[in-house]
Amino acid sequence: MIRLTLLALGITLFALPTLAQPRFSCVGAEKLEDDVFSIAFPRGSAVIPEAARSPLAAAIEAALAEPDRNICILGHAGQEGGATTSIQLSAQRARAVTNAMAERGIVAERLRSEARSAQFSPSVRAAEPPSRTVTIVLMPPP
Repeated sequence: MIRLTLLALGITLFALPTLAQPRFSCVGAEKLEDDVFSIAFPRGSAVIPEAARSPLAAAIEAALAEPDRNICILGHAGQEGGATTSIQLSAQRARAVTNAMAERGIVAERLRSEARSAQFSPSVRAAEPPSRTVTIVLMPPP
């Protein structure tokens, strides 16, 4: 039935866009200790606060100095609502930092933002990730 509908609309499977695979992974990024920057957010907010301008500027400066390193931007939200609300807020925070870094000259292909939530990962829950933050991690050079 789906095949007939697609054919009736003149759409072929070859014309459907394919999703691009990420160029790099952020698995294990939270375990790195060097070149890690933390941006704190007010409860319930995804707007980068004025107090975060200094650590954000430091992360951007480090990223611009080493253009061969990819950057993982990990959004966190503690118990700021239910699981869905927390993961959405985590993603919004990570996206805000990603956009700010791109606006300051970091090539978008070097940036990968991810929402992290303790509710969905037993191993992360045990490690107690920072809540209400975005962690910027310059990954080791390739």
